Amino acid sequence: RCLTTAEVEKITGEPGRYRATIARHPRRVNNKCTACGACEEVCPVERPNEFNFAMDTTKAVYLPFEMAYPMQYAIDPAVCLGAECGKCVEACPYQAIDLEMQPERVDVEVQAVIWATGWDPFEAEKIEGLGFGTYRNVITNVMMERLASIGGPTAGKIERPSDGKEIQSVAFVQCAGSRDENYLKHCSGVCCMASLKQTRYVREQYPDAQIYIFYIDVRTPGRLEDFYSAVQKDEKVQLIKGKVAKITEDGAADLVVEAEDTLSGDRVSQKVNLVVLATGIVPADATGCVEFDGVLQDGGLQDGGLQKDEHGFLTNDQPLAGLMGAGCAKRPVDVAMCVRDATGTALKALQSCVE
Repeated sequence: RCLTTAEVEKITGEPGRYRATIARHPRRVNNKCTACGACEEVCPVERPNEFNFAMDTTKAVYLPFEMAYPMQYAIDPAVCLGAECGKCVEACPYQAIDLEMQPERVDVEVQAVIWATGWDPFEAEKIEGLGFGTYRNVITNVMMERLASIGGPTAGKIERPSDGKEIQSVAFVQCAGSRDENYLKHCSGVCCMASLKQTRYVREQYPDAQIYIFYIDVRTPGRLEDFYSAVQKDEKVQLIKGKVAKITEDGAADLVVEAEDTLSGDRVSQKVNLVVLATGIVPADATGCVEFDGVLQDGGLQDGGLQKDEHGFLTNDQPLAGLMGAGCAKRPVDVAMCVRDATGTALKALQSCVE
C-alpha cells in the first residue's frame, strides 16, 4: 500500500507493535484524473516550480514532475483561487477536480519502521562570499542537474539564468560549505563525481567552453577514478587546487572567482559566465513530524526517539528493535549505494518482524 501526499505525524507502541498515525494532505484531484492537462491549460495562476528550484513556474494545478506517482495533477491551495475561479472544474472532462477535498488521518499497525527520508542540499545562501541568492548566475549542483534535464526549465539546454545566453566558461566550486567548521563539517562523498559528470554536460553542448574546477581534494572512489582520469585529460578542463574565497559580478553579469592555488601559491582571479556551487548533502529531517510516547520515551531515546551521529545522520543501531534508517538518512551515498542499502535494510526489517 502506497500512501502519497502523506506525512507521518506520530509513531507509538513498542518493538513489534508500532502504530503510525499518518496525515494525508488533500490533492484536490481525485483518482478519475488521467493527466490530460486540460485543467492546467485554463488555470490563470502561476507559482514557482519547487522541483526546478524556482527556475521556472507551474500553474496552481500542476503535475509534480515527469513520471510522478500517481500520474495525477495536484492543486496548490496556497495560490489556488478556489471556487471563485473554478475554471479547472469546468475544463476537466472527467470530473476529477474536487476543490472541497479534506485532509484525513490513517492509522496503521506495523512491526518495523524504516526512515528513508533522503537528503536536502545545503542552503547555499548561508555561505558567505560566494554570491548565491545575490547573483543569478551562481547556481548549485542540483540546479545544474535540472538545467541539463530534458524535463527541466530550459528543456535540457544549459544557459545563463540571468539572460539565457550560451555558456562559454564555467567554474565549479567544490566543497561549497562542506568540510568547513562554519557550515558542514563532513564530506558528502558524491559532489566531486557530480561535478565531473556535469563538466561532460557542458562540453557536450558547448565543445569550445572552458571549464575550471576549484577543489580541496577530488574524491572518486573505486572504479570512478577512471572517469576522473578521463576528465583530467580534457584540454578544456582546468583543475585548480584551492578553496574559493570570494565571487563577485562585473557589469556584464559575468562572475569573477577569486581563490589561491595551493600548489603554486599564486592568487587566481578567473572570469566566467556561470558558477556552479557543489553544495553538500544534509540529512532530511527524520524526526520533525514524529513523536514517540509511552514506552518509547521511557526507553531513554532522545531527539524524537532516534539516535543520530554528530552530523545529524541516523546511526546504524537504534536502541529499539524494528527502527532503522536507509540510504542518505544514514550517511551521504550515491544512488547505486542507496539501492543496495535499501535492499539490505528491507531484509533487516523483515528479520525483525519474525524474530
